[in-house]
Amino acid sequence: MRPGIQWKLMASHLVLVLLMGGVLYGYLDHTLANYLIAGIKENLLNEARLAALTASRENLDLRRDAPMTASTIGREIKARVTIMALNGEVAGDSEVRPDELKGIENHLYRPEVQAALKTGAGISIRHSSTLRTGMLYVAVPFSTKGREAGIIRLALPLAAVDKTRTSLHTILGASMALAVFLSLILSYIISRVTSRSLRTMASIAARIGKGEFGRRIPVNSRDELGELAGVMNDMSVRIERQLACISAEKNRLDTILRGMGEGLMVADAKGVITLVNPAFHTLFAIEEEVEGKPLIEITRHPDLNEAFRAVVTSRSERIEEITIRLPEETKVLTHWVPLLDQDALQGVVAVFHDISDIKKLENIRKDFVANVSHELRTPVTVIKGYAETLLGGVLETDPARARRFLEVIYNHSERLASLIGDLLTLSELESGKLTMELAPMTIEGTVIQAARLLEQNARNKGVRLILGDMHEVPRILADRGRLEQVLINLIDNGIKYTPAAGSVTVSATDIGPMVKLEVKDTGIGIPAKDLPRIFERFYRVDEARSRDVGGTGLGLSIVKHIVQLHGGTVAVESVAGKGSTFSFTLKKA
Repeated sequence: MRPGIQWKLMASHLVLVLLMGGVLYGYLDHTLANYLIAGIKENLLNEARLAALTASRENLDLRRDAPMTASTIGREIKARVTIMALNGEVAGDSEVRPDELKGIENHLYRPEVQAALKTGAGISIRHSSTLRTGMLYVAVPFSTKGREAGIIRLALPLAAVDKTRTSLHTILGASMALAVFLSLILSYIISRVTSRSLRTMASIAARIGKGEFGRRIPVNSRDELGELAGVMNDMSVRIERQLACISAEKNRLDTILRGMGEGLMVADAKGVITLVNPAFHTLFAIEEEVEGKPLIEITRHPDLNEAFRAVVTSRSERIEEITIRLPEETKVLTHWVPLLDQDALQGVVAVFHDISDIKKLENIRKDFVANVSHELRTPVTVIKGYAETLLGGVLETDPARARRFLEVIYNHSERLASLIGDLLTLSELESGKLTMELAPMTIEGTVIQAARLLEQNARNKGVRLILGDMHEVPRILADRGRLEQVLINLIDNGIKYTPAAGSVTVSATDIGPMVKLEVKDTGIGIPAKDLPRIFERFYRVDEARSRDVGGTGLGLSIVKHIVQLHGGTVAVESVAGKGSTFSFTLKKA
């Protein structure tokens, strides 16, 4: 576990105290020791000069009086006193008996003696071989009233100095230990106070980092920590605002992407997908997540991957139409835009527009125009041709023939009027402007009425018209006139495409919330390949045969739209050569 800020602060305070204490200890030890020795030297030198002055005022005989004088002075000043002649011969010593003086070596070349002879005072610190300890020596010259000169030397053991230094070390060490102890306590208190604020900041900052932006760090001081707390509080407010803005923008973007009908894909420069919207999944029939996967793994369509590479290479927009089969054929208009940041390619954005319905409507429009033109051209051409013949004189020269021509013109004008009427009806149905007057009604009455209108046609062709039992069928919600139009179209088609001795049966059944009506014939049937398009406008299974039986080719399309406006569905089942069954559903009343 890593040490906390409190222990780091304590350690730094302790190191600082130890460093300062060590420096102070060394300085005081050196300074006080030097000061102590210097004081002893000065005192001993003064005492030596006082002793020399005392010896100078007396009529001192070095050989006779020196031992007694040295002993007397030594007792007074508590130091070893040595009196010697100028030639270094010892005449008296306070710590040596007179009879032993002859055994003492000559002191002429002792450093303090040489210094005293040269400068009038000499000081020396050295180890005494006699006493086997460190000694401080001070020597000064003197002269007696009898003009006899000599040197008096005072010696003081340094054991007292060492003892004093030891005491000083003890005092300094104790002071140092006490200072460390006090500093430790003080640093603990200071570091705890400081670290508590920092721990509080760290704890609240961690919560802010987890999204609790309402947290605020208490500002308890005006120092740097207080300023830091204020800055962090301001930063928290700004971060909260920025994240709120980012979240709002993200939600807005997600809503836009989800609501887009077009597929959207964003990929980086290497072709790895970074973003898609739900419409992209739907368009390419992809159920798994695709973010983070290369484009080539998602769809292996060659045109798609080639378009991506072309945009990456050219770094320019690209619009092209491609065809995909997932599983049915779909026309897609793709719009590729490179994402550039200061001429550096960051990725590619692609928008996919499903234009299958547009293409289909365009084809329907083309077919519609062609079919309408074709359907109109035939009756118009016939009417024009016969009218020209009549204008050419047939009306006056051959009245019977002119009458036949007029009948042909009338029949084709009726066909033309029927076509125009169906086109207008279909236009109203598809525009949604046609209103249905829905009301509860029985199905049986409308079926009987439609059958009566077509009964003569069925009899003329030798086709039996059979109506099922509809007494138990529930009432339906429908527009009577439009429902009759649906039944007439389906029954009339059944009669037209059923040969003589065949039959057309109309029945109704209850299927839950709906009522199902069926018109079944035993006619020529419809090939399986034509069934999906049988309800399209102007679609004919057999062009030549369909024109022989008449009709505009719009009846089944009108039927589909009327049924859908009723909230029902229309269907067909057929086997070529065995007849067809057209059915539709209506809501119950």
